Amino acid sequence: MTTGTAVHWLDALATALRVDARAILVTVAGAKGSTPRDTGAAMVVSAAACVGSIGGGHLEYEATRIARAALSDAPAAGTWLVRFPLAARLGQCCGGVATLAFSRLDASGCAWLEPALACARAGAAFAIVSRVAADAACDARLVVTSDDVRGTLGGVALDSGAIAAARARLAGGNDGATLVRFAGDDDPPLLIQVERSDPFPVLIFGNGHVGRALANVLGVVPAQVAWIDSRADDFPAQVPGNVSVVATDAPEDELLDAPHGAFVVVTTHSHALDFTLIEVALARDDWRYVGLIGSKSKRAQFERRLAARGLTADAWKRVRCPIGSEVAIKAKHPGAIAVAIAAELLVVRESTAHARTPRAFELIGNR
Repeated sequence: MTTGTAVHWLDALATALRVDARAILVTVAGAKGSTPRDTGAAMVVSAAACVGSIGGGHLEYEATRIARAALSDAPAAGTWLVRFPLAARLGQCCGGVATLAFSRLDASGCAWLEPALACARAGAAFAIVSRVAADAACDARLVVTSDDVRGTLGGVALDSGAIAAARARLAGGNDGATLVRFAGDDDPPLLIQVERSDPFPVLIFGNGHVGRALANVLGVVPAQVAWIDSRADDFPAQVPGNVSVVATDAPEDELLDAPHGAFVVVTTHSHALDFTLIEVALARDDWRYVGLIGSKSKRAQFERRLAARGLTADAWKRVRCPIGSEVAIKAKHPGAIAVAIAAELLVVRESTAHARTPRAFELIGNR
């Protein structure tokens, strides 16, 4: 992988087509048993770059090799499947079966990309539907939301069935990719990929040793990080691409306009500022996480002081302090603390994500 995981595959594909005019999109279309990535994981391979990951290791090596070969094969077109029994074919000990979809895409045939990007940027749930066949016409795709459709697969009847299948998955809370074949239909199967926005906004207060380490750790996960402190000169010259530096004399004001469902991490150099930030944060109850660096004695002291100001015990229970304590890492150096905090954030994010529901269609790639 050549860039951070925060890069969405649609953005990577748009960049690849703009630079090279041609790219291979590799998607995990089926996953049976233990596999490195779930369905829907994607990688964009172009002449200049390889962005994203479908699992690493020998699987990704082989997928990249196949994609590079397809890029140089002028007649190749459309979408095709390759089934990888991970133990038997690649010697990977996870032992499951991954089915990858390879799509050779040209800039001239990707009118569907702009509406898909618009949905992604708006945070809307949407599905991309394509046909699995070695046919240049298979570049066409449908972009389906709950109330809109863009594009066509080439026929009214096919579009109608594809839209119904995509909307069923959207309504059912499904995500990732699946392969669908309609009963009695001789047409090629459809690949339906559902994309749902799961924003991961994180506010880090404090640019000391722990804050700096945490900003770097979160630089390799799909988070949108605001790194906030009044000490402008203490921020490093370079930060990860998904981290925005906010130098302000009133850090607590950043909590007022922070997005719903954000993750708040308080790790400043000042107990007084920590107290102010926690008090302001608890005036809202829509955070997915509020964490405070410190000891059990600091927690008890803050709890007493906030109770004296009228804060209820239930409100205080929303604060995780000592921060990162849910992760069994006992080391106290800044890097270890940052890893524990990041792990705790990811656990909370996964536990509060939308519920998955059983798949409604035949998963032909999972046989």
